[in-house]
Amino acid sequence: MSKAAAPEAPPAGPFSGFERMVAWRYLRSRRKETVISVIASISFLGIMLGVATLIVVMAVMNGFRAELLTRILGINGHLIVTPVDMPLEDYAEVAKRIDGVSGVKYALPLIDGQVLAQGNVGSGTGALVRGIRPEDLSRISLVANNVKQGSLKEFGGTEGVAIGTRMAENLGLGVGDSITLISPEGDVTPLGTTPRVKAYPITAIFEVGMSEYDASIIYMPLPEAQLYFNMDNKVQSIEVYVDNPDNVDALKPKVEAAAQRQIYMTDWRQRNQTFFSALQVERNVMFMILTLIVLVAALNIISGLVMLVKDKGHDIAILRTMGATRGAILRIFLMTGAAIGVVGTLAGVVLGIIICLNIERIREFFSWLSGTVLFNPELYFLSQLPARMDASETLSVIAMALVLSFLATLFPAWRAARLDPVEALRYE
Repeated sequence: MSKAAAPEAPPAGPFSGFERMVAWRYLRSRRKETVISVIASISFLGIMLGVATLIVVMAVMNGFRAELLTRILGINGHLIVTPVDMPLEDYAEVAKRIDGVSGVKYALPLIDGQVLAQGNVGSGTGALVRGIRPEDLSRISLVANNVKQGSLKEFGGTEGVAIGTRMAENLGLGVGDSITLISPEGDVTPLGTTPRVKAYPITAIFEVGMSEYDASIIYMPLPEAQLYFNMDNKVQSIEVYVDNPDNVDALKPKVEAAAQRQIYMTDWRQRNQTFFSALQVERNVMFMILTLIVLVAALNIISGLVMLVKDKGHDIAILRTMGATRGAILRIFLMTGAAIGVVGTLAGVVLGIIICLNIERIREFFSWLSGTVLFNPELYFLSQLPARMDASETLSVIAMALVLSFLATLFPAWRAARLDPVEALRYE
């Protein structure tokens, strides 16, 4: 009785240990494959730096927009209510009714006026005086929580005003000093209108972190502002702060109903449309330009794999003779090229996160190294370089880099799979 034949070993499935072993051996550098190894290293570095640069730049753009939005909406209302029959006399009652609308945080009656401010150094600067009730100023957390000198407790008790740190530095002023305000809308005399000039003591100095506001805004108690601008018991507008700034359109009918009069409303998007639209366009353009870095690195993967296929022609012939299928050859070279893209992408993500977490220290180091002020607050409005990573945006960068890396491996891998044993020997 003859022995039963031993069962044949089942063929290895796709991406088997054998295929991974061969792909890993092709990735390792040998002395005669130095050029291929250098190209693979350049491809790895290109993808890593491209991904890291994309993540850092997009994070800085997001942080820049978020910080500006926080400061702009922290100082200015989300919705500006202006009565058609200017000015507003029963502002306290109107503000109280609007304040009771669901979704509204608070409503602040305001007077705005342009003046020329002078200090101890003799020079003057343009400024925006904002007349506000003392209790309302304490509700603006961006100002109330960032008082650097003095206190808002004295604001309203006297004729004192609150100014920004940059204005105090530019005019050489401190708490207790007097700032002279000159308004062109002064008293009417037989000789014409004379500018109104009056000095006010400084009770508080604040810093909101946006140089434009720190250098130009002066908060004045509402009763004193009404006297200074000849608006006895009147205000120009009511600024409304809401819980969700993106939902301001839904609140407009409710606010109009609470006002109980004809009003004109402008929201924060209308007032800053040009500015934020320019930021969005710049953000999209930067993403497209920096994507080219990853694309160039992916093209290096193609050149490296094409050279590897040509160099491994003899090995491909032996593998095909041993029974390796075209699919196995395709998967081997796919894994070889994809490994460069995957590892480079992961390394780029790690590098990008590290840079984002230490972006301000890096800025300070390069400022010290170059001896210049990088990211000057006078030009970029913010006192610090912000970086805010967005999870969905980071995932899109990772997906884009991986897709480009996989696409770059398709042609060389397909070319290697198309070689039959006879043709492959020609590459020996």
